[in-house]
Amino acid sequence: MASLEAYKHTSPDSGQPIIIHPNFNPKIRNWNPPDPLREEVEPPKDRAHFADPSKKALFSVAKAVDLTEGIGTLLEGVQLSQLNETQLDELALLVSERGVVFFRDQDLTTESQVKLFEHYGILDKHPAQKEVRHVTIKGSSSDWRRDSVYTPWPQAGWHADTSFEINPPSYSMLRMEEHPPTGGDTAWVSQYGLFDALSPTYQKLFEELHAVHTSRLQYDTILDLWGVGPNRPPIDTHHPAVRTHPVTGLKAWNVNEGFVTGFAELKKAESDRLLDFANFHIHSADDQLVRWKWAVGSVAMWDNRSVLHRVIPGKYEAGSRRGVRTTVFGEKRM
Repeated sequence: MASLEAYKHTSPDSGQPIIIHPNFNPKIRNWNPPDPLREEVEPPKDRAHFADPSKKALFSVAKAVDLTEGIGTLLEGVQLSQLNETQLDELALLVSERGVVFFRDQDLTTESQVKLFEHYGILDKHPAQKEVRHVTIKGSSSDWRRDSVYTPWPQAGWHADTSFEINPPSYSMLRMEEHPPTGGDTAWVSQYGLFDALSPTYQKLFEELHAVHTSRLQYDTILDLWGVGPNRPPIDTHHPAVRTHPVTGLKAWNVNEGFVTGFAELKKAESDRLLDFANFHIHSADDQLVRWKWAVGSVAMWDNRSVLHRVIPGKYEAGSRRGVRTTVFGEKRM
């Protein structure tokens, strides 16, 4: 965190960093992204639509163990590298239904992971991603509660990957290449469950709203903290606060802590109070949550349309956690 511009400007009274508006930071103010804003794309038909609902091909080679009632399934006794197209389609359906599916002791390499994931659509590229086909995921051992005073993006916040995009991602896969023995877990929470847990009155309220998703906070933090320049300019999008999942037909709450800054139809004070509730609702949803302890060779595949996730900060040694994530474009959220 020492690279944050705020840490270079301390108060003579408290000795603590002064909170500086990002536009005062030359790293942010002077950056010119090399790529234009994205335009809407029409992704290929979701592979889950081609799957046998019974998933008999997938379950003929893998044992499914549900980790909680509503979210998270572990598939045992199978190598992702050995699945055929029929089984991969059924895996997509299982992921859409269960939110996230886990594997242990996988033999995938970066190349084979990329090739496998191309089956699911057009590979996405994160704004800070250098390699077009995948992004390296690390972790944080700093105090995120303290960091959030000085950098605007809640790095440890619940989020769906790049939900601010016109075409937010559908499926993501993370394969762990290096990991500490303890710490660095990831948790996922069901957006189906978050919607179902609301009272009927609040369900109706959120169904009438558009959530304001923005990349601006992450854009500023990438420049200030990560020391790389985002590929594209910041973007703001309005997505329905509740959406019907295109595969399962279930209603999913489409609000997250990492990228949503308010609600388009509300006045500022109303929006702020409702956003406070939304973040409380996510953090209190232990009954809709699964937490995964990583090991080298572990893989998770999840559906950003049906789950949120966050890495759990820890005190593990910096640089001891590294994974490879692949992501594909989803449909525009309607």
